Amino acid sequence: MNFLADEGVDRSIVDRLITSDFNVYYVVDEIRSLDDETLLHMAVTEQRILITRDKDFGELVFRMGQAHAGVILIRLDGYDTNERADIVCSLIQQYAEQLPKSFAVIQKGIIRIS
Repeated sequence: MNFLADEGVDRSIVDRLITSDFNVYYVVDEIRSLDDETLLHMAVTEQRILITRDKDFGELVFRMGQAHAGVILIRLDGYDTNERADIVCSLIQQYAEQLPKSFAVIQKGIIRIS
């Protein structure tokens, strides 16, 4: 499974996914300050599930009908970076088959997938 991690995603999450044998392109490593539509288009073109903390992607997908290969919105305020990495990686592994072409929200140890 391939992912594109937005610049707001913790490096610990990216590193944990990579060590779990996922293919992750982290935009911070090469490109910064891309607008949301460009990131979403890049993810679709490369068939990567977008991982983000930016709620604006919900607007792009649901209200504006933008195409996507899948979006994971992380809403884990109040956890330290290692806890967030543990939660995100665990839920991605558990629900991997349901994530492509879906919009998922990860909150406090649960995942909502639509």
